[in-house]
Amino acid sequence: QSLPITNLLEIAAGTGVATRALASGLPDTASILATDVNEVMLARARSKGTARTVEWRQADAMRLPFDDAAFDAIVCQFGLMFMPDKSRALSEWRRVLRPGGVLVFNVWDRIEDNEFADVITTALASMFPDNPPRFMAGVPHGYHDRTVIESDIATAGFVAPRIETITMRSIARSYRDAAIAYCCGTPISSEIAARGGSLDDATKLAATAIRARFGVVDVDGKIQAHVVTVVR
Repeated sequence: QSLPITNLLEIAAGTGVATRALASGLPDTASILATDVNEVMLARARSKGTARTVEWRQADAMRLPFDDAAFDAIVCQFGLMFMPDKSRALSEWRRVLRPGGVLVFNVWDRIEDNEFADVITTALASMFPDNPPRFMAGVPHGYHDRTVIESDIATAGFVAPRIETITMRSIARSYRDAAIAYCCGTPISSEIAARGGSLDDATKLAATAIRARFGVVDVDGKIQAHVVTVVR
């Protein structure tokens, strides 16, 4: 039985997408402390604002500057995949979570079950056949094996996690919007630059692939993720 939520820690808040949902959905009696290692992202989150007061703080998710058992809930949306030592990060989160407190995090499933990312990664491989960009497959979609996730959770000291695989749809207004989002709005752009490629050419190639698979407007692709809930 988890405790009522009175103080929540968000880890890897980024630009505050989940934070804004938490601020709107949680009662005013629950305080929210949103953290990220990247101060630029936090500045963007602050500028967007939230429905009610949120405390923003720069913090390393693997070395949290908080006392033991300081929070009764922790949330992390699509952040754990980017951490070099997942079990160490989870152990640190467990340290600052009170007994009876709840941890909720999610991670993307394999890239083949996330259609836009898969189609674009495949298209770009034809542009760089000797050294295809693999960031999307290796990092955001690289931590999808439920056995590995369960092992890391156990190593961190948690028991009896609940893992749900959720399938939804991602919709973009046009095929170009989807291509721009992935090629220009993710580290794919750095991969293209590192290979001496043209970002414009790569984005056009990705757009062509999205159009061929999904059409011109209101393009609609499957996305899939694991949602993990575990009580301390």
